[in-house]
Amino acid sequence: MENAQLKHNLTSSGHWLRLLFMVLFVMLLSVAGVVMLAAIVLQFLFAITSGSANDNLRPLGSQIASYIYQILQFLIYNTEEKPFPFADWPE
Repeated sequence: MENAQLKHNLTSSGHWLRLLFMVLFVMLLSVAGVVMLAAIVLQFLFAITSGSANDNLRPLGSQIASYIYQILQFLIYNTEEKPFPFADWPE
């Protein structure tokens, strides 16, 4: 890589702005992970007490899993589309 290209990359505001978004989404990823863990524990408790999983928690778990996937896709540069709150919540 040429020095001029490296200098351009280092001074490009787009890269640094994306870094800020990436830090934000890493924090949101950790929150989503905690919420997912809570949903998993609750589903297990419902299943062990009632004999079946809670139908109201299933869509929530699916949405959180999709959200985590969207965050990871953004973080590893597979997409430029920012997840929620910059886009719609996954259905």
